[in-house]
Amino acid sequence: MALLPFLILALITGVLLNASALRNFGWSFWSFSYNFLPQTPDQSSWGIGVFVLGTALTAGLAIVFATLLSLALAVSVVVYLPSGPSRVLNMLTNLLAGIPSVVYGIWGFVILAPYFGITVEPTLRSFLFWLPGFGGPASAIGSWGILLAVFLLTIMIIPLTTALMRSALQSVPRDLVDSAVALGATRWEVARRVRFRVARRGLSSAVLLGLGRALGESVAVAMVIGGVTSLPVSLYSASTSLPSFIFFQLDSAFTYPDLLVLLVEFALVLLIITMVVNIIAQRLTQTELATATTVGTLVGREGELER
Repeated sequence: MALLPFLILALITGVLLNASALRNFGWSFWSFSYNFLPQTPDQSSWGIGVFVLGTALTAGLAIVFATLLSLALAVSVVVYLPSGPSRVLNMLTNLLAGIPSVVYGIWGFVILAPYFGITVEPTLRSFLFWLPGFGGPASAIGSWGILLAVFLLTIMIIPLTTALMRSALQSVPRDLVDSAVALGATRWEVARRVRFRVARRGLSSAVLLGLGRALGESVAVAMVIGGVTSLPVSLYSASTSLPSFIFFQLDSAFTYPDLLVLLVEFALVLLIITMVVNIIAQRLTQTELATATTVGTLVGREGELER
């Protein structure tokens, strides 16, 4: 029974490898040229570059914003707020994780998209035009695009990264915190110089696990990113990502066998990327737990010797 998750993962990987047969894994597969011709599929080009770029932009920007917000929430709960408000804030943050992704997608498609097109994007273009990506033209198909997808992904991964960062900061031995306070450090200095340094691997693993969550999101991103298979010229441009493209094209793939093989290959690439990210995050988490245990044991022994 303990080996069952590994067997399921091996089965999924084997099925994808068998179904794709790595037919398109050549130099052209990693290019930015994608053009599916249903009538003449032999002349189609199957470049994955556009989809990898869209996935990297949406997930990368989302994890940057989510890291900043989650770190602020975790520090507030662990360091500053008393127990009552901390529990309320934890409960409200955790509630975001229970909302289905399709609800986020509907909310973004119906409510946020017009607001972004009328207010947010023109404001950003006016004040941040000097930054790369913020001064480009608007999307040709409306207000759906990378920026809206990044906003939704940020909200969706905040509960995960906040919970993991909170656990990492709380795992710091209490004796280290008390020692820093006894030396006259403020609460922010304790958080920055003690908690962050001891829990740095746990914080890094939280970021990587949040990135893995953002890389695999399909439904919500597919509803707001636009589904355009061309290179984006700004953050307001419509684009696509690997999960959203698979979601978009799944119905058509059963009509065109070549497209179905391509989607399987895209799924295999996405699986490998997310597996690598999650394995690194798990290794950092295990190292963090071992380090915290060792530091706590050493501090306890030093205290016993002093007494």
